[in-house]
Formats: sequence, C-alpha cells, structure tokens
Amino acid sequence: MTKSKKSDTAKNTKTREVVESSGNVFLDLGFNEESANLLLRADLMIAIVEIFDAQNWSNAEAAKALSVRESRISELRHGGVGKFSVDLLLKYLARLGKKVSVTVKDVGQVA
Repeated sequence: MTKSKKSDTAKNTKTREVVESSGNVFLDLGFNEESANLLLRADLMIAIVEIFDAQNWSNAEAAKALSVRESRISELRHGGVGKFSVDLLLKYLARLGKKVSVTVKDVGQVA
C-alpha cells in the first residue's frame, strides 16, 4: 500500500520582507561604489541590443556590424555585464553610428 504525502505549504512558507528599490538594482544588491558603473554598463548593453532588435539583426549580422565574434553578441544579449567595459560599449555604440550623452545628478534624484 502506498502512502500519499500531503504537502504542508504553511510549514514551507518563509516570510519575505519587501524593500523599495533605490532605482539601481546593483546598489540594492550591495555593490555600493561599483553600482554606478554596473548600472551604466547594463544601460549601454540594453541600448546596443535594442539597436540590434530594431534592425532585426541576427547575431551574425550584429557581429559583422561591430567587427566582433558572434559569441560576443550572445554575451551582450544575455547580460554579461562583467564581460564589457564602459569604454568598449561606447566603442560599439560609435560603430553603430550612435552618440552617447551623460547626465550627472545629485544622489537620490529621480531620473
């Protein structure tokens, strides 16, 4: 005879605290001083991928446009933030015919 187990979700439920975001996920995760750089790299990567998508480019076409290997395009598309410097991402945007402008704001000022 097989006994069936009832799952007791009440015992397995953990209480989670919800904390309002600072607007910078990297800062929220504890990266502190590096958070601004990580957020900037993530924003630049998103902009690059949006350009690829707007052009309906395959990874091969995007790689050709940037003069890189297809594996680099895959890393961009999958959010490999640690694999790209701000300088390199700015170079990629220039190759795509884009100009980047920067706005400096006080800490805590909303975009």
